[in-house]
Amino acid sequence: MNRTVDVFRSIGGVFLTPESTIVQNLKNIKAYVFDWDGVFNDGVKSQDRGSAYSEPDSMGLNMLRYNHWRLTGTLPYVAVISGANNPTAIDLAKRENFHAVYLGFAHKIKAFEQFTATYGVGFSEIAFAFDDILDLSSAQQCGLTFCVRREASPLFQAFIQEKQIGNYLTGQVGGNHAVREISELLMGLTGEYNTTIQSRMEFSADYQQYLATKKEIATQVVIFGEK
Repeated sequence: MNRTVDVFRSIGGVFLTPESTIVQNLKNIKAYVFDWDGVFNDGVKSQDRGSAYSEPDSMGLNMLRYNHWRLTGTLPYVAVISGANNPTAIDLAKRENFHAVYLGFAHKIKAFEQFTATYGVGFSEIAFAFDDILDLSSAQQCGLTFCVRREASPLFQAFIQEKQIGNYLTGQVGGNHAVREISELLMGLTGEYNTTIQSRMEFSADYQQYLATKKEIATQVVIFGEK
């Protein structure tokens, strides 16, 4: 574990709580929830440019889910919760068989309440990756929280540290594979990173079973105000 901590500190990651706290709380995690804009991408939008995602982030998240499967024998719940309407988030979620996408929720706690009720998980069982003020009311209740760095927000980063909302501040900014960083960190802290990657590399029977189970998930899309 110390080697993992040193590696992530070397790329600029900041542990806002002791790494032992992350390791302990990780044992209770059953769901991984991600904000979209500023987490999977740099948050920049225009009329002709939607918000994107990267394949390294997608692969990292797939390996995180497989790592969880190997350790617990169950698939973790995965969701995107965004305050905006992001069709690309739906595309990724359906391609990778996330459990749910919640879009257009200006008060994200309402989406979290739907998510926890639908999938039977508590807030303490959720790991949440976020980047901005809109996320804080939800982040302060989750079992683990990971804030994606943005160099233009030093006071925001100081705020979450003072209020003890975040467990880890990424070394990478949104749009530079921060989701991959979070995924690798969590796998590293389980002590099973190498065996998980080796199993995927060999396309083992265990990985194939995980993949088949994952593909059975039908992604639920919830847009605020629609029934």
